[in-house]
Amino acid sequence: CVLCGRTDDCTEKYGEKRTYVKYNLTVHYYCLLMSSGIWQRGGEDEGVDGFLITDIRKEVNRAAKLKCNICKKKGASIGCVAPKCKRSYHFPCGVRKECIFQFMENFRSYCWEHKPVQKIPDKEPRGTSQCTICLDLVEQLPVYAVLKSPCCKNAWFHRECLQYQALSAGIFFFRCTVCNNKEKFQKEMLRMGIHIPEKDASWELEENAYQDLLQCYQHCDIRRCLCKNGRDYNEPDSKWEIKRCQCCGSRGTHLACSSMKSWEQNWECVECRSIFAKAGNYSKQKKRSLAISEKTDGTTCLLEEPSPKCPRQSPGSQRNFLLQSPKIMRRNSLSPCSHLDIPASNRVTMALSPLMSNGNLSMRKKQLRKQRMEVSNILKELKLQVNTKTTRLNINAENIWNSALKGFRQRNFSPTNTIEIQFTNCKNRSKTDTSVASKHHFFQLLMLYLQNSSLFEGSSAKNLSLDFQAVKENLYFEAGKMIAVSLVHGGPPPGFFSKTLFNCLVYGPENVKPALEDVADVDVAQTIKMIKYANSLSSLKSTIHDSYEFLAAAGCLRPITALCDKNMLVDDILIHHVIKRIISPLESFRQGLKTLGVLEKMQMHPDAFFSVLCHKPEKISAEAICDLFTIHSSSDVNKVKGADFWMGYLQDVESGESVVTLEDILLFATGFSSIPPMGFDPEPTIQFLCIRYPVGNRLLNCLELPITNTYEQFKNKMEFTIRKTLRLERE
Repeated sequence: CVLCGRTDDCTEKYGEKRTYVKYNLTVHYYCLLMSSGIWQRGGEDEGVDGFLITDIRKEVNRAAKLKCNICKKKGASIGCVAPKCKRSYHFPCGVRKECIFQFMENFRSYCWEHKPVQKIPDKEPRGTSQCTICLDLVEQLPVYAVLKSPCCKNAWFHRECLQYQALSAGIFFFRCTVCNNKEKFQKEMLRMGIHIPEKDASWELEENAYQDLLQCYQHCDIRRCLCKNGRDYNEPDSKWEIKRCQCCGSRGTHLACSSMKSWEQNWECVECRSIFAKAGNYSKQKKRSLAISEKTDGTTCLLEEPSPKCPRQSPGSQRNFLLQSPKIMRRNSLSPCSHLDIPASNRVTMALSPLMSNGNLSMRKKQLRKQRMEVSNILKELKLQVNTKTTRLNINAENIWNSALKGFRQRNFSPTNTIEIQFTNCKNRSKTDTSVASKHHFFQLLMLYLQNSSLFEGSSAKNLSLDFQAVKENLYFEAGKMIAVSLVHGGPPPGFFSKTLFNCLVYGPENVKPALEDVADVDVAQTIKMIKYANSLSSLKSTIHDSYEFLAAAGCLRPITALCDKNMLVDDILIHHVIKRIISPLESFRQGLKTLGVLEKMQMHPDAFFSVLCHKPEKISAEAICDLFTIHSSSDVNKVKGADFWMGYLQDVESGESVVTLEDILLFATGFSSIPPMGFDPEPTIQFLCIRYPVGNRLLNCLELPITNTYEQFKNKMEFTIRKTLRLERE
């Protein structure tokens, strides 16, 4: 460049670098604009954008006599316009020294001492917020690299982000990203040295930029596309014809891939279904879609397509809780691994006592169990992605979070690998503790840590909190990923999500209205209550005056002319504090939950997943244990008597007439203290054998029980063995 002497070619920093071979001239556009001794005396088609070549030569000669106050070299063509300031500098040197160049009116330049600075009121809270362009953190300080919006009191930007956006959007589309103000925003940004070119937006200038709008979408988006010719193959009037979403038209499916028999049938994509759910039309859409799938081959789907691996159980085939007694198998062989092959004709049902009758269950519990059964089937389907390749995680139970984070971030970790847990601080770990039990224990400790961590806030039903350090370290993504992996790998669910957090994840934050109980901050909750329960306009205005700083920082100030305006103000505060404030953590958390397709399934089956993500597992009952275990027996009458002893013992434990609990029995048999959402694999079984004491085979989830003459003998042996085994393990 003839003015600054640099060879740099950075359009964003120095403007377009132009070379004119005819005049043996190369110049940066910004160097030319900001030079103090030159004006546009020609037309737009003359010289360089109106700067005549002779004038440029004269300016170069003038600058050659001036030394730069920054680099100490000759050629400083730009001078500070402040009175009595005689500093001169090159444009690139001025940028490096944080000078301000105003690309308007007379194109004034200010040196580092006289440059304009944004005025920030002393009362305004300082801290850290998000740049609403790049979403990275930005310090709320009046420094050169950071600019504050003149129209939004809580909007801060990186200078570099604003300059890139201005160059892309141009003068017609450059505006505040928060409130869309244009005039006031542009005026302030020009004053602070942001160059806004007088051109159309870059996306408007692209050739054929909107050509895609003239084309019909023809692509199959189903995860398991069945078409051998590929996802883009479309054969009209056949099962391989592509049907577009009837609502948005931007997703498609082959008729065969979604089990549709004709073009007339309606189909909606997952995104549109989530919108229907929020609008209250989800049930209608869902029934129509399910009807289509059930008419075909009765299979469930990973997205909307049928899966060839997991047949869907009909409602009649799903196991009911204690409508019958545990199934008792009559067969010659007692192998615990082959009970699935037993014919239904060999099963004998027994009557149950009134204590374990299904009639006492409330409709709420029935619905909850039905939903959890649905979740179990969904998670089993997702588990088909997990392969046999093993990844071992070395876990320190006393430092569960850091060791889990290290394991999940190691290079060879993959959510689709089988996870094996090795507790590094348990030297005398019981030999009966299987890898499955260790994995469940690990996920149990991890979910407990997350519930009480700084990533969440609230008492029992929790929302995401705003932890800037966690955002910087991407911990919200890792937390979502860990929860997804726990669900698919047979671990426990979190069970502590609030309804608001769940709805934000499933339906999107823009479709959720938070409630007062979602506010964990006591001071904020108190402010909202004072506004909400104000009984006069004067008291309402007084409360707003006292909370001015808080409302201004939240961007919730609005004109109050009537008492009823308080309702809209309360809604604004709730939306800001519960949702907008944590929008970045929420998006990271959502991305983590997409691991193994969990979030997608949550959006397709919101009611079912609500039962496990927002509710703690219900306390284990005798009927649940009774239904969980399948009893194997030969034709010997004593073994059938043993089954009577077993059910009687469960009733005694539930009524408190035993020193062990139902959780102890489950832990002794399977290594699990609760029933995981996915259920058990293999399914728990019971064998009655001629042995002295009970044995819990956790590898096979098989409980081997002794045959005794009396119930008292059976009960004493059960309690002695279970208590002693669990006590030794805890020690």
